[in-house]
This record gives sequence, C-alpha cells and structure tokens, in this order.
Amino acid sequence: MDKIIVKGGNTLNGEVKISSAKNSVLPIIAASILSGNKCIIDNAPMLEDVFVISDVLRSVSADIDIDKTSNKIIIDTSDICDYEPCSELVKKLRASFLIMGPMISRFGKFIISLPGGCNIGTRPIDLHLKGFNALGAEVSVGYGYVEAKAKKLIGNKIYLDFPSVGATENIMMAAVMAEGETIIENAAEEPEIEDLAKFLNSMGANVIGGGTDTVRVLGVKNLKGAVHKPIYDRIEAGTFMVAAAITKSKIKVCGVNEEHLKPIIAKLTEMGVVIEVEGESLTVDGTGILKPIDIKTMPYPGFPTDMQAQMMGLLSSVKGTSVITETIFENRFMHASEMKRMGANIKIDGRSAVIEGIDRLTGCEVKSTDLRAGAALILCGLAAAGTTEVTDVYHIDRGYVNIEKKLQGLGANIYRECY
Repeated sequence: MDKIIVKGGNTLNGEVKISSAKNSVLPIIAASILSGNKCIIDNAPMLEDVFVISDVLRSVSADIDIDKTSNKIIIDTSDICDYEPCSELVKKLRASFLIMGPMISRFGKFIISLPGGCNIGTRPIDLHLKGFNALGAEVSVGYGYVEAKAKKLIGNKIYLDFPSVGATENIMMAAVMAEGETIIENAAEEPEIEDLAKFLNSMGANVIGGGTDTVRVLGVKNLKGAVHKPIYDRIEAGTFMVAAAITKSKIKVCGVNEEHLKPIIAKLTEMGVVIEVEGESLTVDGTGILKPIDIKTMPYPGFPTDMQAQMMGLLSSVKGTSVITETIFENRFMHASEMKRMGANIKIDGRSAVIEGIDRLTGCEVKSTDLRAGAALILCGLAAAGTTEVTDVYHIDRGYVNIEKKLQGLGANIYRECY
C-alpha cells in the first residue's frame, strides 16, 4: 500500500498542466460499445478508474489497448459476445453501470451486478431504470443484480425527478438507436454530458441539447467508430486553484475552460483570491488576505459537490466563520473528522458544516476516506505545520493523475512512499 507524505510550509510557484476529465472519459469509454467498431480516445487520463472500466469492457470481450506513453486508448467492441460483466470489477467502480444503456441499446439484453464506488452517500439507480423502462426495456432487480431485456427500444419522453448525471448519460446512450425521438427533461447539465453528446454525435448519433436541461435524441439505425479528445478536468483544475490559495501562493493552471469553472472562480474570488483568465490558462493569486464565505453545493451550474472537501480544507485556515451546506450527498463530510485531527475547528449539523478558521493546521497521519477527501487532506498538508501522512491513497489515484508529481513541479515537499 502507498501513502503520501507532505511536509508543509512551502510556497508554490510555476505552472501545472491539467489532465482530461475522468468524469468525461468514463462514459465515453462506455459509449464506445454502441459503435461495434474501433474508437480512439486521445489525451486520456491514466487513472485507476479508467483502467477498471476498461477491464469491465474486456470482461464482455471488448478489445482495449491503453498506451500510457501517448495517453491514447483504442477500443474495439466488434467482438462483444458476453452480456454479463465481471461482478468483482463492477463493484469497484460505480461508473461501470454506465455500460448498461449501451449494452441494452445494441444487444437488447444485459445483466450486471449492483455498482460500487466511493462511500459518500446513497446514489440510487432508480432513475436509470425508470429511463430504461420508459424506452421499453423489461428491467428486474434481485439478488444483487439488475437484468434488462428489450426486443426493441422505442423513444419516449422521460422526466428525471432529480438531474442525475449518471441517469442522464445512461438514458442518452440507451436512446441513440431507439426508434423515434427521446426527450429527457430535467436532465443534468454538467459539461461532461455535453462532451458525451459530442462523442455520440461523432459516431453518427443525433443528440441535441447535451449539457442543457432538455436533451433530445433522435434514434439512428447504427453508429460508426470515432476519435475524440475529452474536455479538461474542471475538478482537478479547481483542486490546484485551492492549492494556490491554501499555501498563499501564485501559480498558473494550464488546461481549463473558464465557463466550466465559473462557480469555483466565483467563490474563490469572493474569498479574496485574484484570478486572471487568459485563453485556456488562468493565474491564481492567493497571496492576499482571505475571508470566510458560505457555500452550498448544487447540481451544475451550481457549486460542485466534488470541490466541497477541498474548500473545507481551505476555509479551515481562514479566520472567521464559514458554512458549507451539502445538498447532493448526505454522507460527504467524513473528511471533517480527519481535518479535525489536524486541528481544524469544524462542527457538523446535519447537512451543514460550520468552520471556524484557525491560524494554521498541524500535520499528522490522516486517512483518505474518498477520492476528493484525499485530495483535500493533501491540500491541508501543504499548508500545515510539520508533516502530514495521507493513507488509503488508492482513492486519490482514482481521480488525479500523478498528483504528488504535479505538486512537486510547483515546489511542494511531497512524495509517495510504499508501506
């Protein structure tokens, strides 16, 4: 097992290059099933989650070649002949469930174990299944598995009770070869959904409104292979923006889309961080005096839940009282107890966290409870007095490409150690 050691106190400087978005690449890999031909993903992030979902596709006889040198993934789904992926792999990664829509669409039958993922709260699949049912699939759940059968999928109007990202993506992919038109209302609007729609359209699909609250899918008879370069990872970019603020540093973040980062930029600016955008790069200046703020996580374009833990770490060192309200997941404050081990003054009241900023955190051994929590604890370690040891870093490796090396490039005293 690995742990990440952080010796706090260094000022950061220089440039960091952001990788492609994990949350964009995973559904795109799943969507490649629809083509039955060769698809190529350029500049893919070499992450554990990417490797796991690739293995899930391999378990149904897809051929996948991952070139870690060129960051290219070549996927050939022409020989898929199995309709039940390896359950142990599926349980490792919640995004594995995203292959259900494409498999039902192309083959008319599929069985999959209930998905796994970070333990950050209830993430039901009922909206996914509601969408499949509306398209004409017969869906049954039992003994830890979901099974779906459909002689033919027929387009329909589907209203999502909550703008679920995964459900929006899965229903979109199921609908691309359904007969007629499918309309998804109250759809999730995340940039990653727009990116998936672009990939589907490059394969010959007819998806209109991806990334808006109403998505229209006009069914086509078949799809072809495609080449695609995913969008930048807005959460990784936000994490490095917070790294500048928490260490009172000035750095340049390269590989961003300003539109995707608006809620993060707005909150950091409200705190007193100076951010200048120039094309696909931005300069983050956190050297000034920062002030406390209130944050409420919301579906996009609101403040992302995936940045909540990082902001909590930052606010722990900002004098005054801040309040974070988490509306997406009910169990996403587990990192607070780890930050309190570092001296943070955080009180949890239901779905709100009240943070009283202190002068400085102190390093100690802490546990990464989930992906974003692990990144947040590294950020806390950068600013803390002494040494911080972050364990269970396999969570972090699921969503950040070489995070310690990128921070080393900015001047942080951080390294990985096997124990």
